[in-house]
Amino acid sequence: MSESIISRVEIVEFNFDVKNLGVPEGTDTEHSGGTPGGAIEYAPGQHATMSRYAVVIETADGCRGEYVTHYVGTRSALGQSLMLAPGLIGRDAEAREGLYDDMKRELRQYDHMGHGPIDIALWDLAGKKYGTSVAKMLGGYRKRLPAYASTYHGDRNGGLDSKEAFGDFAVQCREMGYRAFKIHGWHEGDRREEAENVLHVRKAAGDGMDLMLDCACELRTLADAIYVGRACDEAGYLWYEDPFRDAGTSAHAHRILREKIVTPILQTEHIRGVEPKADFVIAGGTDFLRSDPEYDMGITGAMKIAHLAEALGIDCEVHAPGPAHRAVVSAMRNTNYYEIALVHPDCPNSIPPVYACGYSDKLESIDADGTVGVPDGPGLGVVYDWEFINARATGRYVFGG
Repeated sequence: MSESIISRVEIVEFNFDVKNLGVPEGTDTEHSGGTPGGAIEYAPGQHATMSRYAVVIETADGCRGEYVTHYVGTRSALGQSLMLAPGLIGRDAEAREGLYDDMKRELRQYDHMGHGPIDIALWDLAGKKYGTSVAKMLGGYRKRLPAYASTYHGDRNGGLDSKEAFGDFAVQCREMGYRAFKIHGWHEGDRREEAENVLHVRKAAGDGMDLMLDCACELRTLADAIYVGRACDEAGYLWYEDPFRDAGTSAHAHRILREKIVTPILQTEHIRGVEPKADFVIAGGTDFLRSDPEYDMGITGAMKIAHLAEALGIDCEVHAPGPAHRAVVSAMRNTNYYEIALVHPDCPNSIPPVYACGYSDKLESIDADGTVGVPDGPGLGVVYDWEFINARATGRYVFGG
């Protein structure tokens, strides 16, 4: 086949509402371009307006690649995608390694979050060109992926507002078929409340369910992190993630934490790309690595991180759900679970309902055995609902012809 030269890139920003979601009091939504993903919580009767964007890449020989963002779809990431898009025109869409390298350099002064959606769309384009799935292109061998339920943060609004509520939800998820359950605690970061929750959920869920804790950097000090980590030790948690307010970036502090507790530490969600993740783990800052094809410069970047972890003999857990994420996990040996995030007993997650093919990452998307399937159609294996996206478009940016 001939080269597929990129002739046009379109980026469509759109909004959608999610019922029973809101933001903690004092959160600035006016200047954030919609509800920020990390600050949402259960709020009965409210509607949260979420902002996401879609990327479409077309080539002169008629190929098309698409991707619609999940959790990376913020205004800051959009700005970076808009920086990168003009530089794609005239390039070979299948030269993904070269494009990855150039885009990484272009965003060297930024956090790289706008890189991933473009790379994923390039993989979708290649799969569609050759009539095969991205999972097969990666050598994927897992057809079904064991999933864990990853909760919203605790709230004070009658939802996940107590250790009893978290325990009840863990039992609900276990009865649905989930094999594992991850807690996101309260934004206040009260170490005693968090530790009590850790212990109570283990008691409620029993010993047959894997449990994890992601503090999302809410604890304030290393001492707080050690205190809660020892509760994780007592309760036999599978991993302990992003405990305190270093923002998940201090290898030195997390090496100290690793020396004080037994539970494996899962870090590097908040540092981008393979090189700093290598530095972090070699410095002793984590037991497991974090990767995300949206956050870590696409499927290309995510697979580099998976292979880095494999070379070091450690596990790599993929952050968040999505069709690109399923393709990546399908091709990884050294990973444990696929994340269904963020879930709650009384409200949906904030993933945009943009699929016209039945694809879903909602709480109920697992089968009775607690697994999800890997899409096997061409490209990412999903069909997007462009009528929904275009009807809610708030911005449209076109580069090239």
